[in-house]
Parts: sequence; structure tokens; C-alpha cells
Amino acid sequence: MSYIERSLGQGERVVAKAHFSTWYSFKAWLALIFLGIFIIGIVIFFAMMIRKWTTEIAITTHRFVEKSGLFTLRTNEIALPNIEGVKVEQSFWGRIMGYGHIRIEGTGIDAVELPDIQNPVAFRAAIETAKSGMPAH
Repeated sequence: MSYIERSLGQGERVVAKAHFSTWYSFKAWLALIFLGIFIIGIVIFFAMMIRKWTTEIAITTHRFVEKSGLFTLRTNEIALPNIEGVKVEQSFWGRIMGYGHIRIEGTGIDAVELPDIQNPVAFRAAIETAKSGMPAH
């Protein structure tokens, strides 16, 4: 059971989960292939993949949650009413391949910047749907 599922409050449910883009994994593999003969390529590969394997990103009916960490735990959580803005950034290739960055800005906290995720526009729509209290499709 994931951290997010274990941390749900009574009556709270997951609306949407974000997943790292294929491009993120591709960049890690490129580092391993082209820099693997040097120790730095191996380090970059495992740093990126461990981040991917240990990060959970979701929207629930009450909040946004990002959890990361292998040996330690770090979370960013923003209650839905406190989300002031959601910015999507997609490069030319990101638009074609369906990945991009999201920046979530909340009241009284620093912004949370997500790594390259698949279909950031749909994840942004899930945030807006959850904020409005309507069930997601």
C-alpha cells in the first residue's frame, strides 16, 4: 500500500495520480549509456531512477500530496482550498510526446514544482475538478 493510500483521512479518496514521463526514464538511461564508463553516469542513473521509484504524486478529494524519499520521508501537501494557481509548462517536444512540468502555488507556502510527468494538462484538470468538488471521470 502506498504512502498516499495509507495517509487518507476518513471520506478522502484519490482523484488522480501523476506518473513520471517516459522521457524522464529515457534521460536516465542516456546518462548510463553515454556516461556509464565514468562513475558519474551510474550515479546520475541511480539518482534519477531512485527518485522515480520512490516518488508518489496525487490529488485527493481534500489535498495535493507529493511524497518522496527512500530512507527518509519528505512530503509536500497543500489543501485544495489553499491552491491558488497551477502552471503547466510544456516544451515543443513535451507537447508532441505528452509530458511537461507543473508548478502548484499555494497560499502561505512555497510553490511545489513537479518533475516531468505524463499528461500534465489532464493532471491540472484533475486538480481543478477536485477543487470544485465534482467527481473526476
